[in-house]
Amino acid sequence: MSFSISRQYPATRLRRMRKDDFSRRMMRESSLTPSDLILPVFVLEGEQRREPVASMPGVDRMSLDLLLEEAGDVFALGIPALALFPVIDAQHKSEHAEEAFNSGGLVQRTVRALKQAYPELGVITDVALDPYTVHGQDGILDEQGYVQNDRTVETLLKQALSHAEAGADIVAPSDMMDGRIGAIRSVLEQEQLHNTRIMSYSAKYASRYYGPFRDALGSASNLGKADKSTYQMDPANSDEAVHEVALDLAEGADMVMIKPGMPYLDVVRRIKQELAVPTFAYQVSGEYAMHMAAFENGWLDADSVILESLMCFKRAGADGILTYFAKRAAELIKQ
Repeated sequence: MSFSISRQYPATRLRRMRKDDFSRRMMRESSLTPSDLILPVFVLEGEQRREPVASMPGVDRMSLDLLLEEAGDVFALGIPALALFPVIDAQHKSEHAEEAFNSGGLVQRTVRALKQAYPELGVITDVALDPYTVHGQDGILDEQGYVQNDRTVETLLKQALSHAEAGADIVAPSDMMDGRIGAIRSVLEQEQLHNTRIMSYSAKYASRYYGPFRDALGSASNLGKADKSTYQMDPANSDEAVHEVALDLAEGADMVMIKPGMPYLDVVRRIKQELAVPTFAYQVSGEYAMHMAAFENGWLDADSVILESLMCFKRAGADGILTYFAKRAAELIKQ
């Protein structure tokens, strides 16, 4: 973008338009509404269970009955969708993650209940195996401990199909296996699930900002000191992100995700400008935890910083934002 400057000071005083609230609003380039927000939620087995996530103050793991109440609040605030993440009991974890595609599993039952209670609320499900594996990796390992791509995709297909058959509106593969979007799209088409949307985590980086999320899922202890750098992206790369997104779109993704969020807004901007597709970003658990620590210590003003941080996503070009601040932000916007 280039600018042609035809006038100079004092004919042009940029502060003129900043003087009053009405004129600042008139020239505002980006806007934030509840429709831009998606709330990530953690569901666990049982009834009347609520477990705080120590590293994410204000975020709880909830049993389905309590999650349904939460979903009612989300819907009333005008937030269009929630993203569902399961907390799987240890006895259901295995080397091959068979529980991931159990039609009677926690996610599948939760999807059915949510769609019955709030049919107009969008339900996004995470397609990945790390909640279900004993080692905490997003795929199935070979004898050397390397995540097998094609073998993992076979299981992801079953998982995505089970979510779609349960009624998920959007399946969101976050595993970063090669070719999984095309394979999932193919099986959804084959099973006449034409309108099940795919939100691909196309540019998911091997980031250290995910720690609190893994605490919430209970996968941190399973993963131990291992990392996911053999399949998640190198934080140094952005050209590769464009390549990843283009491949996923060609394979049938309806929208794409950049993760993490604020440290990677340059990638969000590139994807939106260069490919002009529905682009989402995730303000991840580490970002949330850092903000909350500053709020609780009185170092930053919570309400204004929450809205400013989310506006940054919109300014960068994000069409929507997954954020643990979704409810609070929606309430602030409506004031």
